[in-house]
Amino acid sequence: MTDAESRYLRIEVPEEHPESRVHDFREVLHSYTREEAMLEAQRCLQCALPFCVEACPITQDCRGYIGLIADGQFDEAAHLTLRENPLATSLCKVCYHYCEDACIMRGRGIPIAIRHLKRAALEFGDSSLEYIPSAPRHERIAVIGAGPAGLMAAWELGLRGYSVTIFEKQRAVGGQAGAIPHYRMPNHELLIDLQRFRNFDLTFVEGRIAGRDFTPESLLAEGYKAVFVAIGASKASYPGIPGEDLPGVLPALDYLYDVNQGRPVVLGKKILVVGGGDVAVDAVRTARRISPGATVAMAYRRTRGESPAGEEEIRETEPEGVEFHWLLAPLKILGEGHVDGMVFQQMELAAPDSSGRRAVRPVPGVTTTIECDTIILAIGEKADLTGFSPELGLQIGTKGWPEGGRPDYMTNVDGVFAAGGRSVVHAMAAGTKAAEAMDAYLCRKEGRPVAPRPDPFGEGTPPPRAPEGYSSPVWKP
Repeated sequence: MTDAESRYLRIEVPEEHPESRVHDFREVLHSYTREEAMLEAQRCLQCALPFCVEACPITQDCRGYIGLIADGQFDEAAHLTLRENPLATSLCKVCYHYCEDACIMRGRGIPIAIRHLKRAALEFGDSSLEYIPSAPRHERIAVIGAGPAGLMAAWELGLRGYSVTIFEKQRAVGGQAGAIPHYRMPNHELLIDLQRFRNFDLTFVEGRIAGRDFTPESLLAEGYKAVFVAIGASKASYPGIPGEDLPGVLPALDYLYDVNQGRPVVLGKKILVVGGGDVAVDAVRTARRISPGATVAMAYRRTRGESPAGEEEIRETEPEGVEFHWLLAPLKILGEGHVDGMVFQQMELAAPDSSGRRAVRPVPGVTTTIECDTIILAIGEKADLTGFSPELGLQIGTKGWPEGGRPDYMTNVDGVFAAGGRSVVHAMAAGTKAAEAMDAYLCRKEGRPVAPRPDPFGEGTPPPRAPEGYSSPVWKP
């Protein structure tokens, strides 16, 4: 094989065998060796126009750290990664790697394993760094929600010298990231990331629920100069069909949280997950692990090709003994006193809709019944706005999170901002934009100039926010 031909073959990512990994929550994907990481990085063409960077919601300079890894400069690669990405230890396990979708090698062979190379940078380079805040501003900002958006906002604000208090309804930080199964991300990554925040004036207040224990307006009255609502979409959506309130019907996110927290979860012997996104895939793979001997299936109203779940997630799920049922839309849940089945409408693909995605339509008179004693609903989530004032004028994002109606994410209440995103890294991008908007708002009020993000390591002038050759983002919120 020539050197040119080898560029089109990815260095295989080490992976646990399906027959063994389904018995526990051991991590499925493993690290490259140092040598493997360098070989994979050397496949990168170092494009003058970095499509990978333009596809990244947080403008991570992946081209830069890949070039450093290719030369064996792992310390420098870790430094570059953490300069822009304070949650990199977590993100290198769970990011949907939009950068790889945009990689030019995708059209020529297999894209560079960008996410896995980020992991190599942190594991083989010196990632025991800490962030250095600017001089204290003596201004307090409240963040509601300790998920990716809230944590990213806290980082941006902490670097600028603000005092930040994060309110979280759970007894642990992470937000919806806390529902990510441990076979994808063991429980310690976020704690590693947060250790780098230790120099900030940052306080976590856990177990307090916005709308019940406090409101954004009450936080302003307490003296906070600005409030960021980053509560995401954690309230389960239901299909509105007969039987959905029967015992044996579980919302997916609550079930995943309980499993991760070690709380007892009782499932039956015939488990059916309804939905086609990443939460549905997490739910079905988790059920496979905690219910040995049970049949585990997933039903979705579109085909695999139209499934919003990541291709990597589906590929890893198929050999784990999960049954897939495509083109089935829920009609009703059967049972008296407990679930014993679900009736579906058979669907078929139609012409693409306005987004270019194939639409689906019912096949007249054709239904299917699947026997089951447990149904896990993963058909989407929405924000829980109980107790939030309508005066805020919160808008609802594409996947159910609340956001402010103005371009800078401010709500109708002066000083209150809200934003979120459809994935971990999109939520991080929203947190950055909201934090920059809050900083600009407070600078205007205090009559001081707005400055760019300072050097996170206190080493000098602010580093560039985008590498040479970058033109404009290709991602959508």
